[in-house]
Amino acid sequence: MWLPLSFEHLKKKKMKKTVVLGASPKPIRYSYAAVQQLTARGHEAVPVGIKEGNIEGIEIIKGQPEVDGVDTVTLYLNPKRQEDYYDYIFSLKPKRIIFNPGTENLELIQMAKDRGVDVEVGCTLVMLSVGNY
Repeated sequence: MWLPLSFEHLKKKKMKKTVVLGASPKPIRYSYAAVQQLTARGHEAVPVGIKEGNIEGIEIIKGQPEVDGVDTVTLYLNPKRQEDYYDYIFSLKPKRIIFNPGTENLELIQMAKDRGVDVEVGCTLVMLSVGNY
C-alpha cells in the first residue's frame, strides 16, 4: 500500500549539516550568503571562521571545533589557507567537500578522493538556488 510522505519527512531527509569553512561576519561575503541560504532551505549550517561575529544570529566558531554528523564541508578559503585545515576537514568525516570558485585545490581534491569523500567543484549558492544541493 502506498502512503504519501509528509513534507516534513521530505525536508528532514534532505537536510545536510554543512560546515562553512572560512565563514565571515561581513554580509558582502559569499560565505555569509551561504550560511543564510543553507539555513533558509532547512540545512544546519555551522560557520567556522577566523573572526568573531555571527551570521543572522548563528555564532561563527573560531578555530577547529569538533562537529558531529557533518554531511558537507563547503570551502571559502583559498588553497594556501586550506593547508592548515587538511587534518581538521577529514576529522569531520564529511561525505563531500564543495570547492567554491577560487578554492579549487588539486592536492586536497586528491586527498579527498583517496579517502572516499565526494568532491564537487562548484558554487554552493548556485547549487542551492537550482535545487541540486
